[in-house]
Amino acid sequence: MKELTVKELYTLEETIAKDIFEGATYPWEVLPKIGAFILELGASLSEDEYEKVGDDVWIAKSAKVFESAYIHGPAIIGRNAEVRHCAFIRGNAIVGEGAVVGNSTELKNVILFNKVQVPHYNYVGDSILGYKAHMGAGSITSNVKSDKKLVVVKTPEGNIETGIKKFGAMLGDEVEVGCGTVLNPGSVVGAHSNIYPLSSVRGFVPAGSIYKKQGEIVEKQ
Repeated sequence: MKELTVKELYTLEETIAKDIFEGATYPWEVLPKIGAFILELGASLSEDEYEKVGDDVWIAKSAKVFESAYIHGPAIIGRNAEVRHCAFIRGNAIVGEGAVVGNSTELKNVILFNKVQVPHYNYVGDSILGYKAHMGAGSITSNVKSDKKLVVVKTPEGNIETGIKKFGAMLGDEVEVGCGTVLNPGSVVGAHSNIYPLSSVRGFVPAGSIYKKQGEIVEKQ
């Protein structure tokens, strides 16, 4: 389904991880590759711009990282990014240029494009968030099905087998997720869409939509 492809969801010029998507049709195909990609990319980063801290953690010198934040490698924190008080980065994480990782936010196996905001107690795991995507306070990705089966992306044109057990959400560019929302495993939200607060999202939300509740998705006017 064309709308779920990397090309339709993301502006690849807005991430340092652009090359990881080469040859991928759907963005979730790169999830198992993030850790190895960071190790390779990190080793190539300019020492004038980035400082290697601890084991396989590269932090841009222009980034602001609070002392109380915890970052486990491999990870890259981009230029002018902000990692706030008590953020918990568990590894395999790319935090884009100008992105915000907020208080008590937890990241694991993720790519955050430039200027993404996950600013207030969010959990983002096994997910890719596009340019300027924003998750409201308390909104989270659920990345494993309760039955522990492989994740399937559900679309109006049929289901897509991913072959992946851990898969949170793929958020396109400039997606706005309302406070307290749960993005269930295999959620894909098209670019420039809005999700109402306290939603439980499952499956595919088309680009340029407003998600009000399950079964009620309207086109933006």
